[in-house]
Amino acid sequence: KDLQPKEVLPKAGLVVSEKGNLTEVLCKPKILPLKSITLQKLEDMEARVAELQQQQQAAATSGPKTAQQFYPGGNH
Repeated sequence: KDLQPKEVLPKAGLVVSEKGNLTEVLCKPKILPLKSITLQKLEDMEARVAELQQQQQAAATSGPKTAQQFYPGGNH
């Protein structure tokens, strides 16, 4: 016997047909950044903090400034 279901068409509404040749549709690839914006901002902040720490260490190791360094023309 034939075991395929009987095709029924609705009397009202939309009819959707899936008969036909179905093929894959390829989309353009999405380009993603290697680093997120948040990660980039965080790395920039860390670099600025490291630079400030180096400047502070350099200022601390240079020793206290004398009046001659502040006023090279003489004592005021």
